[in-house]
Amino acid sequence: MPLFAYQAIDKSGLPVDGKLEAEHEFSAISKLQKMGYTILEVEEAKESSFSKAFTLQRKVKIGDLSFFSRQLAAMLVAGIPLTRCLYTLHEQTKHPVLKRTVGEVARSVEGGMSLSESLSAHPGIFSSMYIDMVKAGEMGGMIEEMLKRLSEQLDRDKSLRDNIRSATMYPIMVMIFAVCVVLAMMFFIVPIFIGFFPKDVPLPLPTQVVMGISNSLRGYWYLYILAFSLATVGLRLYLSSPGGKKTLDILKFRVPVFGELMKKATVARFARTLSTLLGGGIPVLQALEAAGPASGSMQVADAVKQTGASILEGQGIAGPLKVSGLFPPMLVNMVAVGEETGQLPTLLGRVAEFYEEEVATMTKGLTAMLEPLMLIFIGCIVGAILISIYLPIFTVVTSMGG
Repeated sequence: MPLFAYQAIDKSGLPVDGKLEAEHEFSAISKLQKMGYTILEVEEAKESSFSKAFTLQRKVKIGDLSFFSRQLAAMLVAGIPLTRCLYTLHEQTKHPVLKRTVGEVARSVEGGMSLSESLSAHPGIFSSMYIDMVKAGEMGGMIEEMLKRLSEQLDRDKSLRDNIRSATMYPIMVMIFAVCVVLAMMFFIVPIFIGFFPKDVPLPLPTQVVMGISNSLRGYWYLYILAFSLATVGLRLYLSSPGGKKTLDILKFRVPVFGELMKKATVARFARTLSTLLGGGIPVLQALEAAGPASGSMQVADAVKQTGASILEGQGIAGPLKVSGLFPPMLVNMVAVGEETGQLPTLLGRVAEFYEEEVATMTKGLTAMLEPLMLIFIGCIVGAILISIYLPIFTVVTSMGG
């Protein structure tokens, strides 16, 4: 959704400026008018894809959003008016992005917009699931209960992501350490040994390779930095494109060992989100529309979209999910039973709990397995470099002994 920059005057006559997301310029103007602003200027804030590759924005973490939801629910239960709750949270929030967003939401609500409409102006922070749950709470007069459910959902999602992060962080850190060790040897240790070898003595091929890499790194290090920077920017640009996102989504399920972990986490997130939405009274089609993207997988989102189209044709949920081939038999069977018994939210919650426990167990097993393997990996790399360095010395000593 495009981002529009605006300059306006609020109800008290003070100048305000900022940015908001809207479908088009007229929609942005309409939102600002509902907020009670006198509009001075509105224009689309365009940003090139090249600048996006270097832009680092501080994202709102799931934990921050969960804490905000829990606080807002508690204040509403205490009987505090919604506008006052939002302004209070705006003052208390320390996260700069969330603080600014809550302030804009508070001004929108004060201008006459509903909470769900105000939140929908910030899709980068509040997901469609979040907005749909708040809207359902407004319609049913139980917004406090919906906010509590959202807080619980976000806490479980955070726990799931933390488990995945703990499983992937160790090999990443070990790889970085291995690269640092190799670079240190190439820059400082290998050159010392190169001076020991007479120029007229033929060197083994492994030694020549190590010496060539060392000389190349020390002589043309700036070219390596330039190539690494260009590759990083190019990769970020590609992964931010629709084709790159789709390719990454396919590859992450095919990575050995970790692919299975990602698949189980995706299923758990989808089941948990759909359970929360259906338990909150959201219609099936609307719940599926929000739960698909919330799973974090484009493949799952497309399959769920096809499921929604099949439901419109009179089919159930379980059949299309099974045909997609992305969902495990356990989930499909539980969905079928849930449709027959009318307990779909409850059974989906049990499926989510099962796969969340599977992810936690698998994470611990992966960490225990990867620790010795990564140490062996580093040992092999360092050992290969040392052997290639000492090989000429062994050759000379052997020839002298002979």
